[in-house]
Amino acid sequence: MDRRSGLVIFDCDGVLIDSERLAVAVEVGAIAELGWQLTEAEVIERFVGRSEENMLSEIAAHISRPLPPDWTSQLAARYRDAFESSLTPVEGVIEALDEITLRTCVASSSSHEKLRHSLGLTGLYERFAGRIFSASEVANGKPAPDLFLHAARRMGAAPPDCVVVEDSRHGVQAGRAAGMRVLAFAGGVTAAAQLAGTSTVVFDHMRELPALIEATIGRG
Repeated sequence: MDRRSGLVIFDCDGVLIDSERLAVAVEVGAIAELGWQLTEAEVIERFVGRSEENMLSEIAAHISRPLPPDWTSQLAARYRDAFESSLTPVEGVIEALDEITLRTCVASSSSHEKLRHSLGLTGLYERFAGRIFSASEVANGKPAPDLFLHAARRMGAAPPDCVVVEDSRHGVQAGRAAGMRVLAFAGGVTAAAQLAGTSTVVFDHMRELPALIEATIGRG
């Protein structure tokens, strides 16, 4: 990998901000109110790393009826309440970002509105402003490669020159499908065994990330 053309593509939730546990708890409660009882582990398996549109369509299919008209706005309000009271950056990610010398961007399944809010709450928005890409910009969300390929194209980087930092099974699959190398963070809600695979290095703490990126560049 040429350092000048290299690009680190960060997922947001669970990688930059410690939001997944908060969001999963919100989703378990909201989905249960519709009559579908899911455990936190089941919500993680089905929905973490995927777009809200995908989650909504799967819920509606399972309960065999359209979702209430105000359900998505109520869910968004629950996310906001949880985030505003408890959201923090992922431990060690600020220090890791300070050490990374390659170009960076964000490619997330969240909407731009949600990304502005959550990254803003944690003081990270300005670090990535102008380099934030949402699944709303592409036809297919993760685990399809569309979002990562879109981000690379907009940033002027070839897929082999990109390193994806992800924490979900669907996101890791998307990075591999895009022909990019993946650094999979197992310090969140998804077990390391679900992240492991080809073109992927699994790690447990963000303090490891800068050295892993350097080692990935060295492998060319």
